[in-house]
Amino acid sequence: MATSLRPFSRRTFVSALGTTLVGPHVVLASLQAQPRTSATGDALAGFRFCLNTATIRSHKLSLTEEIDLAAKVGYDGIEPWTREIEEFLQQGGKLADLRKRLQDVNLRVESAIGFPAWMVDDDTQRAKGFAQMKREMEWIAELGGNRIAAPPAGAYNPPILDLRRVAERYADLLELGRTMGVTPQLEIWGGSANLSRLSEAAFVLVECGHPDACALFDVFHIYRGGSPVEGLRVFNGAALHVFHMNDYPADQPREKIRDSDRVFPGEGVAPLSQILRTLREIGFRGALSLELFNPQYAKMDVETVARRGLESMREAVRKALSAEAS
Repeated sequence: MATSLRPFSRRTFVSALGTTLVGPHVVLASLQAQPRTSATGDALAGFRFCLNTATIRSHKLSLTEEIDLAAKVGYDGIEPWTREIEEFLQQGGKLADLRKRLQDVNLRVESAIGFPAWMVDDDTQRAKGFAQMKREMEWIAELGGNRIAAPPAGAYNPPILDLRRVAERYADLLELGRTMGVTPQLEIWGGSANLSRLSEAAFVLVECGHPDACALFDVFHIYRGGSPVEGLRVFNGAALHVFHMNDYPADQPREKIRDSDRVFPGEGVAPLSQILRTLREIGFRGALSLELFNPQYAKMDVETVARRGLESMREAVRKALSAEAS
């Protein structure tokens, strides 16, 4: 369990921020010089491309069918929802078989999405959340993955939580993950009463005092929560492993925009080139994961959705690199 947190002061926070999150050009110089190559053949800034299965969930494919589709289209990885894994197991599936299928098609599990209430104040509810997270991390480990989302589930609505307590609980969650080789990524939700902004995530990451602390951000949620995208510059890219890609239209007020309003990257007004260039500059060399919930896409052929999503991400990166070079 995490030790008691020291009294918070602005000086303490700024000092920790400087050593933990800032300074990527020094810390990550070697990473920037050695970008990874995507399985699709282009380096494209060293980013990998991943399919979050929410994007095609309306098409009602099985998890194995989603894996086959992602591999066929050309994604490097997949980001399943844990409820799909649970359904797979309830239907008699074996994780060992699923892992072999992933290996056979050269697809990695970049992360997974679940909703355990790990940060709430209620002791009983939080204990259940930790138990759920433990079970789901075990599944991910068996599939060969090593990351899972840790969103503010159970705390979407008020009351407002003390972020120092959230940091303490996140440190406990990270320690639990260490026992299974799976790292929970602190995720922000833009419409949440708790953990909705980049600045709040920065506080928790620093204050938890854990070497595995990392974050999972999202184009939509950064906008929905009102965070300036310039805030990404203070983060160390080594503490970001997966970044959710999408776009949003101009005809919805920020405070009222919904997940279902998300569109393919490049088909909205999000400053994607700025975001992608910033990610590159801070040393992020992880997976860009397409996460959409637009009901209009359910009317399209599922392979068309997957292909269009991959190409839209790749094109967004190309445009960002082109603008960087000009």
